[in-house]
Amino acid sequence: MTEAGHVVIDALEKTFGHFQAVRGVSLTVPRGECLVLLGPSGCGKTTTLRCVAGFETPDRGRIVIGDRTVFDSRAAVHVPPARRDIGMVFQSYAVWPHMTVFENVAFPLRIRRVPRAEVARRVEQALAMVGLGGLERRFPAALSGGQMQRVALARSLVYEPSVLLLDEPLSNLDAVLRERLRFEIRTVLKTITATAIYVTHDQTEAVVLGDQIAVMNAGEVGQLGTPLEIFSRPATAFVADCIGATNRLPGTLDRPHRRR
Repeated sequence: MTEAGHVVIDALEKTFGHFQAVRGVSLTVPRGECLVLLGPSGCGKTTTLRCVAGFETPDRGRIVIGDRTVFDSRAAVHVPPARRDIGMVFQSYAVWPHMTVFENVAFPLRIRRVPRAEVARRVEQALAMVGLGGLERRFPAALSGGQMQRVALARSLVYEPSVLLLDEPLSNLDAVLRERLRFEIRTVLKTITATAIYVTHDQTEAVVLGDQIAVMNAGEVGQLGTPLEIFSRPATAFVADCIGATNRLPGTLDRPHRRR
């Protein structure tokens, strides 16, 4: 994989009709790290991800991938998704049923006119990375849900994008498989030192996968920090509830504490 790029999201805003889905979100993902956007449905996490991908056009703000500005409302810059050098893993797998595993993974390389021998080498490498070596000739109908999600991951990695975006990729799987795959995805991301943004509503996934977690609520970032910081020192009652904290106690401030 090529050297991954960092991602900068600056003062991002997105409105659908009268509903403001994203409200001034600013985040930075350092090169080689995974940022998890965590929160309930409707909090703005997927809309933020889709803006980075280019599938949604923000109303205002700026997005930088690596050393390239891909969106800037003030400068009227809007780079289309196909030119942003990103990989995308969707919740619904998006695996083509009429293609074999090999053909699914090879597709991004073939549309880029990569030589046949290089396609074979890189597909073999990508499938080995996600634990699907030897299944090249199978069709999706003969695969489990977990295997199809691995195909989608391999397809997103095979052309060596600078940034990988993952939109709740494990939510359609059973609990046992989710637990196993979240660790496998973490291993893959760290092996290739990928810069990644991962969307989930599952706090366990957030802790396993995230170098940083951004807890979102009503289109805003309620708290940004490492998993330890988020769990040990939630900034608000909402953040505590979102991460499943069970040690919140009601109380009344009698008088301000004075440091000695």
